[in-house]
Amino acid sequence: MIQPRRTLRYYYLRFVRLKGNPHSLALGVSIGVFVGITPTIPFHTITILLLAVILRASKVAGLLSSMLVSNPLTFFFQYYFSWKIGAFFLQTDICWQACEEVLKNIWTDAGFLESLTLMKKLGLDAILVLLSGGVVLAAPFAILSYFISLRFFNMLQNRGNGKGPKKDELPPDQRPPPPPSKSG
Repeated sequence: MIQPRRTLRYYYLRFVRLKGNPHSLALGVSIGVFVGITPTIPFHTITILLLAVILRASKVAGLLSSMLVSNPLTFFFQYYFSWKIGAFFLQTDICWQACEEVLKNIWTDAGFLESLTLMKKLGLDAILVLLSGGVVLAAPFAILSYFISLRFFNMLQNRGNGKGPKKDELPPDQRPPPPPSKSG
């Protein structure tokens, strides 16, 4: 059984343990979020790795963040909103039911080659609608994730370098207790 708190804690610890330059790590997270939201399921991993190498970003951070945003709980919404946004911008009348039928098969147990064959059934127009809508949908999340994760990784790095808040700078309720006095 999936336990959401345990899963989130697992990913939090994975991110905390990442080593590297905060900019590189944050850029990796941003790439992973961007690619994870776009409707390119059979190509997520290779696209993330390729972009991470080109942009000198953290590959592991990209893959981890992609797994967080692209999962069975989010697939339907990502593809549906990608289709809605793409259909709006491209002014097309491609029906969602045609896309949904093909995508259901991809989301289940389709392998890589079978996924490509199913995507081919959609046709070029539907693929363009999904991709353009996916890019528009993913861009703000990717930008936001960069700045949030950059702050997060900078905070971790400063805490590790002893540059975090000193004991006296902490609010009173967060200060460690004084050492026990030796009376005797």
